Amino acid sequence: MPWEDPIVEAVRQVRDAYAKRFNYDLDVIYRDLKEKERRSGRVVVSCPAKEVAVAGSNEVQAKESA
Repeated sequence: MPWEDPIVEAVRQVRDAYAKRFNYDLDVIYRDLKEKERRSGRVVVSCPAKEVAVAGSNEVQAKESA
């Protein structure tokens, strides 16, 4: 039997109980979280997405032939 962390288990139980309140519907859970965020009065900062470098066809060919 694998080792179980009681804190992890408690977090999983709370998470499951929260999701169950919304019938595990992620859209409804999202809306609830956004409403809690709005009511909190805290400033929420969005981080811009990081750019991902895409290898050009020449770079891919050079790697394949190496």
